[in-house]
Amino acid sequence: MTIIDNGVYVDGIRVASPTSLDQTYEAIAEYGGMAWIGLFRPDAAEMASLAEEFSLHELAVEDAIKAHQRPKLERYNDVLFTVLRPARYLDAEEAVQFGELHVFTGKNFVITIRHAETPGLASTRSRLEADPELLAQGPEAVLYAIMDQVVDDYLPVASGLQLDIDEIEDQLFAGDPNVSRRIYQLSREVIHFQRAIHPLRETLGKLKSGFEKYGVNVELQRFLRDVEDHVESLTAKADSFRQLLQNALTVDGTLTANRQNEASAAQNEQVKKISSWAAILFAPSFVAGVYGMNFHDMPELAWPWGYPFAIGLMLLVGVVMYTIFKKKTWL
Repeated sequence: MTIIDNGVYVDGIRVASPTSLDQTYEAIAEYGGMAWIGLFRPDAAEMASLAEEFSLHELAVEDAIKAHQRPKLERYNDVLFTVLRPARYLDAEEAVQFGELHVFTGKNFVITIRHAETPGLASTRSRLEADPELLAQGPEAVLYAIMDQVVDDYLPVASGLQLDIDEIEDQLFAGDPNVSRRIYQLSREVIHFQRAIHPLRETLGKLKSGFEKYGVNVELQRFLRDVEDHVESLTAKADSFRQLLQNALTVDGTLTANRQNEASAAQNEQVKKISSWAAILFAPSFVAGVYGMNFHDMPELAWPWGYPFAIGLMLLVGVVMYTIFKKKTWL
């Protein structure tokens, strides 16, 4: 059985804790009130049982079984089907772990379906059970409290991403060769974070549009508006993170190009020096090579000053070439 926690509530007080779905149905018939069924990766048979008992739409049931859904809210008659993407920041891996949470809410029931080990909803259930007046507001109160927890859990995620971005800025100007890879990895995390947050604005808008039609309690309306404020703040942060990382990638490209240009310039300077000295040394080698050909008709061979002349010519050409290269700052 995939039941994580299961309770039947009357006027905000837990009156039964069934251990199976059949016992839950019996408890609802006996006590009335509201059932809150918490499941972890239910199979098709369990979902079929729930669909038959609570008139869940087959498309929503199919989504709940397959998972991998985007955040959304859909209404099927009197049943709301909400998909949320809880998240938590992993310090050791410097990454964001996303889960998937499906919530069915009807007149007298809430069904929460988790598709990841963490995060759980135990703290939300405990908070609501400690406030019977709020829990007595029914399934809407549970849905809003779940959304509130999911959004609140985004706050440490945003803080962790902000810290990573600050570290990237330090790496950029320290010349860390691994910074490009980290920017790309962090950009991917931020994109996933945006995909989890952005649809919440539409979800909250749909809930707000039904306040008057479904007679939602005023306190719950305030509750939802507070969640909406947090979502707007987180959306702005996530968007700023994306922009900062794009800027960081641009700066990294610029700094990398500058370093390559500096390295190329330094290499060019070395080539100039080597070429200059090669040219200077080539002059005496050329003169010596000419005199080393041993022609009988070479007039300097019989000239007493021939050897000093050749040596002087070598030195003169070398000095002239050195002076020229020095003026050109090649040496």
